[in-house]
Amino acid sequence: MYFAALLARTEDGWEASDTELDDVETLSDLTDLAREASVDDDTVLVFIEQEDAWFGVVRVDGEEDPRIYVSDAAAAARSSYGEILLTDELLGKEPDDDVADLDSLDLDGTEDGEPEDEADDDDEDDVGATAKGEAVPSGPIGDREVLTDLGVNEKELLALDSTDALGEIAEVLGAAEVLETVR
Repeated sequence: MYFAALLARTEDGWEASDTELDDVETLSDLTDLAREASVDDDTVLVFIEQEDAWFGVVRVDGEEDPRIYVSDAAAAARSSYGEILLTDELLGKEPDDDVADLDSLDLDGTEDGEPEDEADDDDEDDVGATAKGEAVPSGPIGDREVLTDLGVNEKELLALDSTDALGEIAEVLGAAEVLETVR
């Protein structure tokens, strides 16, 4: 089960709104959604969680690039919503990494120089693989200082358990009650 909410900072504190991610396909779409909720280009936090598996925080401040933190990249990679957050930049990849050199491909699906029998020897689950089949590291990834100026430092963020991390973050922000209204 997923939960997604927007927390927008206003003069009067935080305003929360439940959000549907059905029409969100990219980080750019998510950033646009956050900017629409912004009051005077102030901070907007997008909270996304998959129950007891992972959570993500996307911070949008005005027109600046979004800042992203994901508690467990491998778990998020198995989620369509998580894959929105796991951009090439966040994973430390060049955007062109997923474009294959057409000359190196064989019709049998293996690359030149790769023995055919090794292609099927991998009995491991695709844990930590994106839909593109790329390996993703397990554990936290992204901007660990995304909430530092709001009262949640890196150490506290890393110590959060996926069970109620978003509630604990909202508590520190003084937004627990407004977040609960949209849960």
